[in-house]
Amino acid sequence: MRITRKEALHLLKDSDLLELAERADNDRKRLHPGGVVTFVVDRNINYTNVCVNRCRFCAFYRDAESPDAYLLSRNELAGKIEETLEQGGTQILLQGGLHPGLDIGFYVDLLRFIKGRYRINVHGFSPPEISYLASRHDLTVRETLEILKESGLDSIPGGGAEILSDRVREVLSPRKIKTGEWLKVMEEAHLLGMRTTATMMFGSVEGPEDIVEHLDNLRTLQDKTGGFTAFIPWSFQPGNTELALEVGSQKSEVRSGNLSRVTRYSLRDMHPATAVEYLRVLAVSRIYLDNIKNIQASWVTQGLKMAQVALRFGANDFGSTMIEENVVAAAGVRYRVSKKDIITAIKSAGFRAAQRDTYYKILRGF
Repeated sequence: MRITRKEALHLLKDSDLLELAERADNDRKRLHPGGVVTFVVDRNINYTNVCVNRCRFCAFYRDAESPDAYLLSRNELAGKIEETLEQGGTQILLQGGLHPGLDIGFYVDLLRFIKGRYRINVHGFSPPEISYLASRHDLTVRETLEILKESGLDSIPGGGAEILSDRVREVLSPRKIKTGEWLKVMEEAHLLGMRTTATMMFGSVEGPEDIVEHLDNLRTLQDKTGGFTAFIPWSFQPGNTELALEVGSQKSEVRSGNLSRVTRYSLRDMHPATAVEYLRVLAVSRIYLDNIKNIQASWVTQGLKMAQVALRFGANDFGSTMIEENVVAAAGVRYRVSKKDIITAIKSAGFRAAQRDTYYKILRGF
C-alpha cells in the first residue's frame, strides 16, 4: 500500500536513517530483483549559456551581452557528438538557457542537423525551454512539442523542476515557469508518446513539506500518464551563485522586491544538504514514487563513494558517464569519473553493472 503525504513527511523528518534505508532498499529489490545497477554513456551538451530567467541558484547562465556568453557552432556541436559516439555513447543531453535571439526555426534546424548526420538519441530541451518557445511563437505547448518531435527530438529531461512548489520558486526563480506549467509540458509530452525524466534540486530554501509536495506532484502525474522513466534528486550546489552571495552577506531582499512576499522562507536559514540529508531524501523518494521504476544516484553532486551508498538507499541507476558537464561545474563542483570508474564502483558495492539506453533497455552487462 502506498504511503500518504503525511507518512512521507514523517519519514523525511523523524524516521531512523538505517530503518529508512532498509525500507527503500527493499522497494528497490522488489522493482529490480536482479541486483543490476545501470548507467548510460552520454554527454551533456549546453548549446548556449545565455538565459533571460537569471535564476538566483544558477552559476551557469550569462546575459546576452556578457563576454562569457556563447552559442555553439555546428562544427563544435558535431565534434562533441562524434567524440560521444566514439566512446560508445547512445544519447546526448541537449539543454541551454532561454536565449532571446533564438526562435523555433533554430531548434528545428539544430535537430535536423543532428538527426541527418548521427544515430543518437536526443534527450533535450527542458520544460522551461519548451514553454518559452511556445509563448514566443503563440503556439500551444502541444504544438511546440509536435514540431520538435517531428524534427528529431526523442525524449525530454526533467530540468527546470527545482522544487515543484510555487512558494519556493518565487524565491529561487521568480521569472521561471510555475509548477503547473512544468507539469503541463511533461503531461503533453507523455500524451504524444515521448518519455521524460523528472528531477528535484533540494537543499536551498525549501522545507520538508515542499519536498513532499514535489514528490506528490510527480506521483500524481505518473498515475495519469506513466511517462516518467526515472527520478533524479540532487542537492543544490551554492558556489558562485547569486543566492549564496546574498546569504553570505545576509541580504534580505530579492532582485524583484522585498522578501516579505515570501516570509515563510529566510535566505539566512539556507544550508546546503548534507550527505545524510541527501540519503534521506533519496530513500523517501524511492518509497513515495512507487510508480516511477528508476531512481538515479547523483555522483555528479555527491561524489562516487556517496553514490555507492545511495545504492542501498533506493537508487538502482548510476546515471550518466557525463563525458561533459557544465552547469554543476560552474558552481565549483567537479567530480569526474570514467565508464570504468562507474563499473568498478557498482561492482564493488555488490551489484552487477549494465549499460542502458535512454529508455532503460539494457545494452550490455559487465
